[in-house]
Amino acid sequence: MKRPANPLAGLGAVIWLAVVLVPVYVMVSVSLTRQDEALGGNALRPPRHPTLANYGTVLENGFGHFLANTVLVAAMVVGIVLVLCVPLAYVAVRTRGFWSGGAFRLFLLGVAVPAQAVVVPLYLMITKLNLYDSLLAVALPTAAFAMPVSVLVLTGTLRDIPEELYEAMALDGASPARMLFRLVVPLARGGIGTVVVYASLQAWNGFLFPLIFTQSEDSRMLTLGLFTYVSQFGVDIPALLASVVLSGVPVFAVYLVARRTLVGGLMGAGGK
Repeated sequence: MKRPANPLAGLGAVIWLAVVLVPVYVMVSVSLTRQDEALGGNALRPPRHPTLANYGTVLENGFGHFLANTVLVAAMVVGIVLVLCVPLAYVAVRTRGFWSGGAFRLFLLGVAVPAQAVVVPLYLMITKLNLYDSLLAVALPTAAFAMPVSVLVLTGTLRDIPEELYEAMALDGASPARMLFRLVVPLARGGIGTVVVYASLQAWNGFLFPLIFTQSEDSRMLTLGLFTYVSQFGVDIPALLASVVLSGVPVFAVYLVARRTLVGGLMGAGGK
């Protein structure tokens, strides 16, 4: 049966597309202009004399070092989240009892705790552990705040695995650990992919923890690297936006590769 046309939905989609694409266009366009043109011109007008000099400036001011730090922190966050959340979600789904259910609900309370509310205790803990001004000082709290949502997504995905498969492996004498690695992990690739993207984005876009827990140039990440183009005398707008464009390219590439996995994992988060 052919569905009738919905012009209001089409108009809404066009408006939303404009809301998303116009800022991206302005960001790329201004990153290709000179500083004097960016300050005195119209941001929506294409650059009269396009130049890649701003990207050269960004690459010469430590962008590669900031990128490497950010990638390393993202990798640590993803590793910590997967190692802890996959078994935790497995136990929450397979263990039916008061204590396991209560622990799962208590764990999810972390979604309601904002990072700003606990940044001072976290700072004291980081300094007591002698981790201040290190990438690990950023990775650990970032992973902790990514875990509640990650567990929620993974439990929804694991609940979609048919009970008969668990029973069949149990009859074959499989241990819980074997079920986890031979059954759960292969069938939960959608949810795991979603968690990987979510956790890596939390690390990639994080600003508060790098700002509070790091200080030196060696441990600076991309979000703090943007301050390189801000001074008390002004802002190098084209170079700043060129840095933002380069910072967004890896995220966009990951999204293009993992978009189907991401959507599938989010659809499974609600369970059957």
